[in-house]
Amino acid sequence: MQGQQYTVPFTYLSKDLKSRVNAKLWTNEEYGSPDWPGSLKPKGVIQIVHGMAEYIDRYDDLARYMVDRGFVVCAEDHIGHGATASSSDEYGHMPAYGGKDILLGDVHTLRLQVADCFPGVPYVLYGHSMGSFIARCYIACHGEGLAACVLSGTGNVPQKLSQGGLMLARAIASVRGERYRSKLIDNMGAGAYGKQIEGARTNLDWLSTDPSVVDKYIDDPKCGFMFTVGGYSTLLGLTAECVTPECASKVPKDLPILLVSGDGDPVGEMGKGVQAAAQLLLDAGVQCVDEKLYEGMRHEIHNEIGHEQVYDDIVSWIEDKVAD
Repeated sequence: MQGQQYTVPFTYLSKDLKSRVNAKLWTNEEYGSPDWPGSLKPKGVIQIVHGMAEYIDRYDDLARYMVDRGFVVCAEDHIGHGATASSSDEYGHMPAYGGKDILLGDVHTLRLQVADCFPGVPYVLYGHSMGSFIARCYIACHGEGLAACVLSGTGNVPQKLSQGGLMLARAIASVRGERYRSKLIDNMGAGAYGKQIEGARTNLDWLSTDPSVVDKYIDDPKCGFMFTVGGYSTLLGLTAECVTPECASKVPKDLPILLVSGDGDPVGEMGKGVQAAAQLLLDAGVQCVDEKLYEGMRHEIHNEIGHEQVYDDIVSWIEDKVAD
């Protein structure tokens, strides 16, 4: 460790113009923070974009590892998640229309604020699961100036399938309201993943092979909630957009991208969806697209048995790219 670590919580106004986005910065005394000047520059800033039905504190161990390796880390709870949600009733809710733009806007606001505190420092985007879909849309519209992008636990759902689900979610929202929680939609979405794990102990075993990780997730009231049909509309809007050649074509050609996943992750179709996402970017002319599948791991590779190797692989790849 190069210095005593600090976490700096802060908030900012969401693009929904009503929520206060809960954000956090992980740093150490040598690099400083928005609250005090640092004497040294970090290797880079890594912005984590979290996944569906969880929150930023679940990345605390990974963030601290990155700080130990010389980085500053930041992240925010999306609308409908964590401390950004005004109450537990808001968990999983996002607008049926415009939710995608709010998520992208909130990610961009955090980037601008933190980058301003560390001028000239390479900036890296790290998106996991739903966060990877946000990141893929984000780098198509705000990719310029990024040093690298890591996509963890991503997939490549056929656009027509996402569009069909989006139409259904919005149709239900028009009848039942966008805050309605539909078992039908959920069983077609996140609820379907558990069925793909043979001999599963719980319906959330698709997250990790480590039972303690799954149990902790189940016991956490800020995790695992069902999305509203508004929330699913937002998610499906992201998955419908990011798989298109048009979206991939807008990604800066010189942006290094790493895709990482477990080969037992149903979100990435046990690796096939990850490979399809990588090929989509290569076909669009992105020059550096690296891919790694971890044998025997499932969705949350950063919470898997053997995650230490995952940590090292990802950060070593980032170190190589920010040093270029």
